[in-house]
Amino acid sequence: MITYSAEGVKMPKIKKRETTKWIREVAATYGRKVGEVGYLFCDDEKILEVNNEYLGHDYYTDIITFDYDEDDIINGDLVISLDTVRTNAEKFGKTYEEELYRVIIHGILHLCGINDKGPGEREIMEAAENKALAMR
Repeated sequence: MITYSAEGVKMPKIKKRETTKWIREVAATYGRKVGEVGYLFCDDEKILEVNNEYLGHDYYTDIITFDYDEDDIINGDLVISLDTVRTNAEKFGKTYEEELYRVIIHGILHLCGINDKGPGEREIMEAAENKALAMR
């Protein structure tokens, strides 16, 4: 089950049923099934608070992924700052909607085992994001 909630921000205008179907299809391409996945849309202050409290990081980010996977079933909580999504959309010359869906699937790709911190991993993640976005 995939749930969507918002704290301190207005819920983004995403088609939940279509988005959920897309997420399941993307996960399936990695041999994964979707278990319990929860999205929390928030503002920069909330994501900074989460980043500090749980990861010890003192900076803003677009998404934080908490991975509770079990075997081939993905489970996790994804916290997304809509403020940073908006800022990044402007920075990268994308629409807000394009950037929002990129971040939505970015967290799922992390849950599927794709990383983006090590050498060469960022390029692998970007390719996976582009492939997933093309499925939408």
